[in-house]
Formats: sequence, C-alpha cells, structure tokens
Amino acid sequence: MMVSDIPICHTCGEQVGVDTNGEVFVACHECQFPICKVCVQYDIKEGRNVCLRCGSPFDKNLLMDDTKTTGNQHTMASHLSHSQDVGVHARHVSSVSTVDSELNDESGNPIWKNRVESWKDKKNKKKRSTVKTEQEAQVPPQQQMEEKQISEEAVVTHSFSSVYPIPSSRLTPYRIVIIMRLIILGLFFQYRITNPVDSAFGLWLTSIICEIWFAFSWVLDQFPKWFPVCRDTFIDRLSARFEREGEPSQLAAVDFFVSTVDPLKEPPLITANTVLSILAVDYPVDKVSCYVSDDGAAMLTFESLVETADFARKWVPFCKKFSIEPRAPEFYFSQKIDYLKDKVQPSFVKERRAMKRAYEEFKVRVNALVAKAQKTPDEGWSMQDGTAWPGNNPRDHPGMIQVFLGNTGAHDVEGNELPRLVYVSREKRPGYQHHKKAGAENALVRVSAVLTNAPFILNLDCDHYVNNSQAIREAMCFLMDPQVGRDVCYVQFPQRFDGIDRSDRYANRNTVFFDVNMKGLDGIQGPVYVGTGCVFNRQALYGYGPPSMPSLSKTSSSSCSWCGCCSCCCPSKKISKDPTEIQRDAKREELDAAIFNLREIDNYDEYERSMLISQLSFEKTFGLSSVFIESTLMENGGVAESANPSTLIKEAIHVISCGYEEKSAWGKEIGWIYGSVTEDILTGFKMHCRGWRSIYCMPFRPAFKGSAPINLSDRLHQVLRWALGSVEIFLSRHCPLWYGFAGGRLKWLQRMAYINTIVYPFTSLPLVAYCSLPAICLLTGKFIIPTLSNLASTLFLGLFLSIILTSVLELRWSGVSIEDIWRNEQFWVIGGVSAHLFAVFQGFLKMLAGVDTNFTVTAKAAEDSEFGELYMVKWTTLLIPPTTLIVINLVGVVAGFSDALNGGYEAWGPLFGKVFFAFWVIFHLYPFLKGLMGRQNRTPTIVVLWSVLLASVFSLVWVKINPFVNQVDSTAVAQSCIAIDC
Repeated sequence: MMVSDIPICHTCGEQVGVDTNGEVFVACHECQFPICKVCVQYDIKEGRNVCLRCGSPFDKNLLMDDTKTTGNQHTMASHLSHSQDVGVHARHVSSVSTVDSELNDESGNPIWKNRVESWKDKKNKKKRSTVKTEQEAQVPPQQQMEEKQISEEAVVTHSFSSVYPIPSSRLTPYRIVIIMRLIILGLFFQYRITNPVDSAFGLWLTSIICEIWFAFSWVLDQFPKWFPVCRDTFIDRLSARFEREGEPSQLAAVDFFVSTVDPLKEPPLITANTVLSILAVDYPVDKVSCYVSDDGAAMLTFESLVETADFARKWVPFCKKFSIEPRAPEFYFSQKIDYLKDKVQPSFVKERRAMKRAYEEFKVRVNALVAKAQKTPDEGWSMQDGTAWPGNNPRDHPGMIQVFLGNTGAHDVEGNELPRLVYVSREKRPGYQHHKKAGAENALVRVSAVLTNAPFILNLDCDHYVNNSQAIREAMCFLMDPQVGRDVCYVQFPQRFDGIDRSDRYANRNTVFFDVNMKGLDGIQGPVYVGTGCVFNRQALYGYGPPSMPSLSKTSSSSCSWCGCCSCCCPSKKISKDPTEIQRDAKREELDAAIFNLREIDNYDEYERSMLISQLSFEKTFGLSSVFIESTLMENGGVAESANPSTLIKEAIHVISCGYEEKSAWGKEIGWIYGSVTEDILTGFKMHCRGWRSIYCMPFRPAFKGSAPINLSDRLHQVLRWALGSVEIFLSRHCPLWYGFAGGRLKWLQRMAYINTIVYPFTSLPLVAYCSLPAICLLTGKFIIPTLSNLASTLFLGLFLSIILTSVLELRWSGVSIEDIWRNEQFWVIGGVSAHLFAVFQGFLKMLAGVDTNFTVTAKAAEDSEFGELYMVKWTTLLIPPTTLIVINLVGVVAGFSDALNGGYEAWGPLFGKVFFAFWVIFHLYPFLKGLMGRQNRTPTIVVLWSVLLASVFSLVWVKINPFVNQVDSTAVAQSCIAIDC
C-alpha cells in the first residue's frame, strides 16, 4: 500500500494511520469518514460516540482490540507502521523539478527520500526524547498528565485561525448582478454586431473589437472574485500552545530578508527604520534573524548598519518595555496622536524624551554618512583600518558577510540578547547573470540556510517597516496550524502606505486590488505573491510540493518542448524498460537499502558525508554545498549544534559566489524564479502549480507599511515596470495560458486570475483606440452607433445600470469606498494609455529582438513639505500619449459645438452622444491633467510642444484623408453645380 493513499484526518490534519492488520484505520464503516484513532478516542471520552458525518456509532470493538495486543505484537505492529510511514511527512518533489529523471522510481518519488528519512526521524526522536526526559524530571507525574490532556484538547478542538465567508445577503445579489450583466453583454454584442454603421464602417469595426476585448478583460477580472472570504486569527491560542510558562518557546524561527541596491536612491535612514522595526518585533529574540542584502556593495549601507546595530541596543528594550507601536522610530515619533494613551508607567515620559533625543543624534550620524558619500574619492573608499573597501567596484567584487548582533554578539543596554543582524553582499563578476532582485533573494535563502536555517522566511522591501509588532504571530497562526499549515506555501499581507495624499490622486494605495481582488483569490487557492510583506514556507521555496499531496507520476513530470507540460498536448505512453535499466535499478535499490540502514549520518566525517550527498545527486538541484544541502533536509529548520561558526561563515561566502547557481535549479524551479522583472508573480505561480495554497492575512492593525512614489512620473515608471514583467511572462514558457496543466493542481479560477495578471497590459492597445474615437467622431460628424431604437436604448440603459450595480454591491461586501473604486478606474485609463502601452512594445523588443530596458530604482524620499513630491513633474516619454488624447478630445469638443452651432437645431441631438463619450475620456484622464499642471500650473515645455504637435498633425491628416466618410463623385458635383447655375 502506498503511503500517499492514507487519507488525512479531518479533525487534526494528520494521517489517519493504519490498524494492526496494516490496513487504513476506519472508524465509521458506513461513510468511511477519515478520522484518526486519537481523535476517535478523544470523542468517545467526551461522550461523542457517533460519526460526525453520518451519525452512525463508532466501532468500539475495533478500538478495544487494538488496546489488548501483546507487547511483542505491539512492537511488531509499530515496526510495520514505521516501515510504511517512511516519508509520511517527507516533501514531495513537484512535477517541474529539475532533478534528473533517473533519480525517480516508477511512481515518480525521489529515490533519495527513503535514504534520508531514517536518520532524520531518528534524530528528531532522539531530540524529542531528550527534551521530554528533562521536562519530566522537573514536572510531577500528575501535572504531566494534566498538561498532556490539555495539550491534546487544544490541538484537537481549537484552531489558530478561522474562515468566515461573506454573508450571503451581500454576496448573493452581487453574483446575481454579475450573471445579469453577462446576459446583457451577450444581447448588447448581438445588437452591435447585427447593426453596423455603413457610413463609418471603420469606426464601427474598431469600436466592436475594443468592446469585445474589454468584455473579455472584465470576465478575467470578475470571476476570480466569485468566492471572497475573510479570516481571523487567535494569537492567544497560539501562545497557549507554543509558549507555556516555564518552558522554552516552541514557536518556529523566522528569517527576515531586507533588500536594497542604491543607498542614494533608497536612503539608509529608511532602511535603518525597517531593520529597527524587525529587531523589535514581539517574538522570541532567539527565533528572529534579519539579513540585509546590499546588492550595490555600498560602504554607505554597511556603515549605516553599524550605526543601526548600535542604536538598536537602546531602541529594542524601549519598544518592548512600553509596548509601543509602530516600532520604526521615524514613524513612531512623527505620529500626530496622544502618545500617553494607555501608558501607566511614570518613567515613560522621561525615557521617551531621552529616546527621541538619542534617535535624533542617530539621524545626524547617518545623514553625515550620506553627505560624505555624495562624492566618491578617486582612490575609492577605505575602511577604518585603512584597507580598501572590497565593493569599490559594484560590478566586480567578492562576497561579503558581516554578523552584527546575535547570541554571540552585543547585548542591549539592559543585558538582554538581541536578534541576529547580518549584512550580505553577494559576489559579482563580469560575464555572469546576477538576475537583479530575484538573484539577491536567492543568495539570502542560501546564506540564511547555512547560518540559521529558520523554517519560515519573511521578505520586505527596504522601505516597508513592521507596523504591527505581532504580525509574525499572525502569520504563524496559519503556518503552524496543524489543520491549515500543511499545504500553505506563504502568507501574504496587504500593502499599506504612508505619505500618500488624502485623495490618492494616482491610486497608489491599490485599495481595490488588496481589499477586493485578493479576498476573492483567498477563497480559491490563495492570493498572488506581491513581492513584499510575505512569510514563506522555506520548503515551498525549495521546489517541493505540499506534504498532503502525492507526487506526480513520472509521465506527468516530464514536459514537452511546446507547452512545458505533458498531459495538455502530448499523450502519455508507457515506456518499457530494457535489461540494462532493470540491472541499473537493481543496483540502485541495493544502494538504497545500504543507506537506509545507516543508523546516524552524523557518525560520518565531513568527507564521507559529502560523498553520500554526491551520491544522492542533490548538486544538480541545490548546487555544490554539502552544508546547504543538509539544511534542506531539515524540515523544521535549525543548524547542527556541533557546527563551527567560522566554518559556517566560509560556507556562507561560498553559496553567494557568482558561479554557484550554474548547472543548478536556482531561479528555474527553486527559490525566486528568473525570467521577468516581476519575479514575484512567477514565484507564486510556480508554487500554486505544484499544489500549494496561500493565505491572505489582513490584521486590524496593518502588518507592514511602506512608501509609494506619489508624483506622476515616478508612479508611471513603477506601473511600466510591473506591466513589462507581465509581458515577459506572457512571452515565456511560464505563461499561465499553457503552463502547469500537468496534475491539475492549479484551479481554473486561480489560472484565470494569473491570466489576467499577464494580459492586462495588452488592453492598452484597444484602450488608446477607444479613447481616440470620440475626437474622431466629433471631427468627422460620424458616430459608432446607429440611430437607437427602443430595444437598443433599453440594452444600453441596462448595461450602464449593471455596471453601476456591480460596483455598488462590490464595495458593499468589500468595505472599500466609492472614491477608491473611481480612483482605480481613473488610473486604469491613465496607466493603460501610457505605461502599459510602452510596456507592450518594450516587452516585444526585449523578448524578440533582445533589446533590454534598464529601470532606475524609484526614489523613496519626499520633500520636506507635506506631499511636496506630489507636485513634481519630471520629463518622460510616458506623458506624451495621454496628453495627446486630452488635447485631441478637447479639440474635438470645440469642433463639435462649432458644427452644431452652424448646423442648426437638428445637429444638437447627435452631438450629445459624442460629447458624452469625449467627456468620459477627459474625466478619466483628469488626475493626469491635474498632475501635469503641478502646484503652480507648470508643465514641462517639451510635453506641451510634443502633444500639441502630434494633435495638430493628426487632425490635419485626418481632415485631409477623411477615411470614414463616403467619397463623393466629382463629376456629380460638377453637374449639380451646372444645373444650379442654369
């Protein structure tokens, strides 16, 4: 019997196990409800003797017979159970793993899994037995039994989180309106297609194509919101389970990743605040490690971290003593609230005043470093001992690692231990692909695995600080929940921002996406990964599938060259083995048996251990590091107690070398995935294809907050980068249109959402055409719709009402405001006719012609005045298309009114439809127009000149060509003129 055939208990989340006959344990023979023996015994003890599903009584005789077995039989049964349960909690290699196919058996399971499970289980049992013995020696037997009973009750009956769907009174009308809107859309297109406008056939055909694409985009965006859910967490239950009084904390360790590149564009003071908020989180200090990736190898970043580590010795105990929020000093001291609220300690005011002064002194020191770094010396930077800074050439330097704080480092001013703080700058050499942020994150994955190896990883951008000190506990309520956490690859938090103007002119908050779309995805297979504020399961980053899912067969794990999968386009065939393969499999089985019988892998020296790992062929996946490979086998994380710190540092330097990822699966199947500037979408998509699910966590107090580019130019460049990444994914083998069909682990609505994330930039093409139609209609006197009948008027009215009702009901169940929806709609048009349009062309140039586009990092700092950056206007070609659309639509409105004045009373009726259409475009582009004017109505001259020039040329050419007006025969005109003269 295959281990993967054993079902999962619906109560505790563990496998139901087997009985004394070696068969799957069944408590209810009526409905076969999967529940394990421990949970059945607990239910019977509590007086619940019937099945939860069908109400049939449990088979008590089966339980009694199991408890009456002799000692030898019990030993034999446990031995059989152990032999069958080998790999029960093992990680399953996904169908897209790059491990050589020769390392898989006929069922597709990796042959090394059985080799390592033996020593892993024995090592874990030995550690548990040692801890248990020490605890039992300190606790009386009666208290032990009581605590064990309480623990079992907490695990079985209580979960650390709950899911509550949207009330049906709000969701049912929403779904009904969506269905009605679909029906009206079908009738609308039937009318539009069957009633062409012969006098302006080109305009009519263009409008039909645009409207069909808009409807397709709406379907892709709407239906993934069909099952929205909300979640709640119970941190008190988590603490009661894993933080018992008088015992060491059993909470899982977390490695924090903070990435930065250029300290002149990402100010060190902002990065320092992010690091300080991490070091002060409400979590056991021995469970927290912060890794800062300096991908620019800047000495300014290093020196600012030195100052940050020194200031943390004062800041961390102050935060924990008075439970302040947020724990980023810059944002805490700038709060315009009553900071004395809920503070009862008399010393708070005095210590807060002293801490604010200490922080201001810290800011002065950091600002002095920034001022010093503005001009680089000709001979390069030098460290305090006089040696040259290794990163003077940011494109050619060795790897650098510096541990500032930790269990062996400095303590705080009160003598308490501080979390570990590690500076990392990976090696860079000419001729190597470094893959920007994704490559830096993968380097941090390997460094952290060697030094601390926490089972969970949280990555943050350098400008996203921890706003809620209990955010990690919120995530652990899902990841450490025995019923939920088994299949969770990551917990995503929404992004919240500081420093945005009250009206949110350019939709920087993305409220509709984070509060509507992500809730909908959470009801399917989970939210997409958005690049920051995400807690990962380290095993999911290593390319494994979820433990509760069986491994895909070998035929399904192979992929064809066209679509990246097998079952979607290529029929599977059973391949017969020749005698040489049979002999090779026999030898492999002998090797498996020999390694499986090893008592302890720790008994072997370094050379023998390296040889064993080499035989297992892990190098093809994880690279040439035995220390790192061993860390991947520790599902619960941790570093060997006998490890030498100096040896680990040397190994950490090795795993961040620029050539380490060559001939491995890094960036292809494990870690952050390469191939797009939006590596976050690809990384989350690969995990969902393997069968993992993700969780969306929205605590009442936002978990993290960051800064957003609030001026128009920077905002458009940010959107351009995102859109370009989507185009790159669309043109790659990872396109959701054809990738990941093998195994059927990606749900269809989830796939629809991913398709929407990669095709939305292409909406810019019909959107630009559609926004140009009103001006064309006003200039030519033609229209895209014929004279409306009563039926047509009803269809148009129904369509508009369904659009309005959809938005109203959506904001009713989601809680967003109508202003947020309107701002989102406006910036959809602004970004569509500018950044998305450029992204489509640049994406095709990059993927087809090899023309790469370099992006500058968006500036994070703002001016001294509040929202001062909002009014800055920087020259960029992205401003030209929307400005041109505004100009030609304004010109068209003026021309339309002029024609109506000259045409008499009958010309005013058709004019209103065209003017309404033009004002629809102008109102959507109004925030863009307002941004162009700036604070003092100043616009870059080059933008005005180019826009007016293009609008003028377009208008003159249009009047000259006039392609949508029927050409009049000149001879007929001449004859009519002659007749009139006569």
